[in-house]
Amino acid sequence: MALWFIFLLPLFAVGESQHVNPVNQTDLLAAMADMRNQSYHGFVILLKILDSIPNSLRDTDVTFLMPNDEDLSAIAVNPNRDFILSHSIPTPLLLNHLLHFPNGTLVPSSIPSRMISITNNGETGLFVNNARIVTPNVCTSSFIRCHGISAAIDFSNMAPLLPSPEFKDAPKSINRAKPFQSIKQKRPPK
Repeated sequence: MALWFIFLLPLFAVGESQHVNPVNQTDLLAAMADMRNQSYHGFVILLKILDSIPNSLRDTDVTFLMPNDEDLSAIAVNPNRDFILSHSIPTPLLLNHLLHFPNGTLVPSSIPSRMISITNNGETGLFVNNARIVTPNVCTSSFIRCHGISAAIDFSNMAPLLPSPEFKDAPKSINRAKPFQSIKQKRPPK
């Protein structure tokens, strides 16, 4: 019993010691101005609603994936945090960064159980799950990054993160895709 305690204690200590940074309001306002300039008014409204809820937007290090106003008006969006957080990646990524990901790379959205697949189809463009990036690098006035997408992201066709029972005893030689572990950009040595 004592061995379990030794192994679990560090995990709880790490979980409790993580500092949550509130979003920088200057960056958020600058990003929302960039979004309005490119006619993403509906997404700005959702961000304002979310920002009015304490601790909803946790960090400025984020990339928003924004459906246009027509697409937003056609879907049932509750003004809760799940829609915005599932349409964001918890690190700032320009289009150039996304283009360097191998096809099929899975990155976590700001809701860790909802993964976003990055696919570059060459001439047809870069896709995040079912949505094509149609207006890259919308936010340029802050550390927040955002890209316009062709539709709301669909998570219904994503494979579960945990192996399904039929693959439990599968041979180890099967090459199964692994979720992308870390998407933080590494700086080259100076």
